[in-house]
Amino acid sequence: MTTRITHERSIDLRSDTVTRPSPAMREAMAGADVGDDVLDGDPTLAALQDRVAGLLGVEAALWTPTGCMANTIALMHHLTRGDRFLAPIGAHVLEAELGTSAWLAGGLPAPLAHDAGPGRPSPGAVTAAAGHAGPYFGLRTTLLCLENTHNGAGGAVTPVDEHRALVAAARDAGLAVHLDGARVWHAAEALGVPVSALTAGVDTVSVCLSKGLGAPMGSVVAGSAAFVEGAWRLRKMLGGGVRQGGVVGAAGLVALDQAGDLAGDHVRAARLADGLTALGWPVIAPDTNIVLVPTADPASLVAALLDVGVRAVPFGPGVRFVTHRDVDDTMIATVLEAAATVSVPA
Repeated sequence: MTTRITHERSIDLRSDTVTRPSPAMREAMAGADVGDDVLDGDPTLAALQDRVAGLLGVEAALWTPTGCMANTIALMHHLTRGDRFLAPIGAHVLEAELGTSAWLAGGLPAPLAHDAGPGRPSPGAVTAAAGHAGPYFGLRTTLLCLENTHNGAGGAVTPVDEHRALVAAARDAGLAVHLDGARVWHAAEALGVPVSALTAGVDTVSVCLSKGLGAPMGSVVAGSAAFVEGAWRLRKMLGGGVRQGGVVGAAGLVALDQAGDLAGDHVRAARLADGLTALGWPVIAPDTNIVLVPTADPASLVAALLDVGVRAVPFGPGVRFVTHRDVDDTMIATVLEAAATVSVPA
C-alpha cells in the first residue's frame, strides 16, 4: 500500500524556481562585498555581470531582479512604439509576462508556428513573417525574439545549427535578435556545447540565475556595451535600481558554479518520463528537465497528485513536472510510486 504523504512532506515539482539556497550560497550571501549599485556600483554585482558576459560571449551585462524585467528592458531597447516583433507561439514574452512587450515596450507581437519542431520556427517562417518594406503606413517588423529552451514547449532545445540559421534569416530581413535564454544553461548542457554557442549573433540575451541554477532571485540581460549603458536607465525606470545588490549577486556567482549539476536534473526528468510512460501515462519525452503530461482535465490531475504528496502545475493542455537540484533519485522513485495510484483523465 502506498503511504499517503502529508502536504508538508510533498515533493515539489512545480518549477525549478522552488529550490532553496544551498549552505554554500547562504554563506556567500552573508559574506558578500557590497556597495551602493545605484550611486557608484556594487563590486559583487560587477563581478557577476563580468562573468556572465564572458560566458555569453558579449561585451557587457546587467543584473536585474527578474527575468521579466530583463526581457522588458531588451524589448524596450529594440522596439519603437507600434513596431511588430516575431516570437514563437507560446513564448514567455507572449504568454507569461503580463503583456509588457505591448504595454511597456509598445510592440505588436506576431507569433510564429513551431514548423521546425517543438518551440522552433524555421528560418523560412521568419523570412515570410518579416515581409518587406511597404508603404509608410504599413506595419514595420524590427525584431525576432527567440527562446531557448522553450518553456511552453516543455523545455525544448534549439540546436546550434538551427540557432545560427534563425539569426541569419533575421539578419537578412533586417531584424534585430533578442534571445530569452532563461534556461539556456539547460540547452547548453543538453547539447554539450558552451552557452556562447547558443547566443552567437544575437543583439541581446537574457538569462536566469534561479531557474535550475538555484539562486533565490535574479536574471541578467546582456549585449553590447552601448546596450547595457542604456539598460541601466531602463532598469532604474522600471524600479530595478538596487543598492547593496551584492547580497543576491553572490548567490548568482555560486549558482553559476552549480551549472554542471543540471545534467543530473535532465537524467531524473528522463527517468520520471520513462516511469510515467510505463504506468500508461501519456508523456511528452523531455529534452531537458521539464516533463509534460497531456490530459483533458489538468486541474483534476493536479489535485489528485497533491492528495498523494506530489506538487505539479496545470500547463497548457496538460500538467507540468520540473526536476531540479532539490529533487534526488529517491524522490523520483517516490513520485512514481505515488503516481501509480492516480489515473490520468482521458
